[in-house]
Amino acid sequence: MTSGATTEPAILDAMELTSDPDLGARFVESAHRILADLVSGGAALGWVEPPSRDEVAELVGHVVSAARSGDAALRAAYLGHRLVGLGYWLRHARPTHRPHADLEKIAVDAAAHGRGVGRALTAALIADAREAGIEVLTLDARGDNINALHLYRSLGFTEYGRLPDFVAVGEHRYDKVLCMLDFRRQS
Repeated sequence: MTSGATTEPAILDAMELTSDPDLGARFVESAHRILADLVSGGAALGWVEPPSRDEVAELVGHVVSAARSGDAALRAAYLGHRLVGLGYWLRHARPTHRPHADLEKIAVDAAAHGRGVGRALTAALIADAREAGIEVLTLDARGDNINALHLYRSLGFTEYGRLPDFVAVGEHRYDKVLCMLDFRRQS
């Protein structure tokens, strides 16, 4: 990791995170803080209530295990020694869908928004998917998440579907926007 103040995030993969047990333990704590804070603020990350530390630890353990077997990628973004973002994709488990993966989460600490962290994480995960032989990388985003949808489009994702008012958060309803990046169409 880099030290001191830097404008470019350092992007680590699952193996780098887990090679140092101390870094791995701090990662779970920091990831929990970021995810809980974002969800508390209304972020569209799949939880209505902030996840517990145990939920985040279980999720990270699952993704790291899948990454070790080539069925996932996990990336973490650091500014200096501070975790400011994370993201991952998971390969589909069914044999007929093995060439495909879902970009599950990209979460960036609110204090680091606008610093290129989400772009760097997403670009690294796209490169990991391409290297792993993924043919189609899919994702879904809440329709009101304009910044994320703009980022994904700028990185080559195209919208292939929209489920109106599909996501329910209390009394509010949001579209679920389905996007894909088809590596088969790229040379």
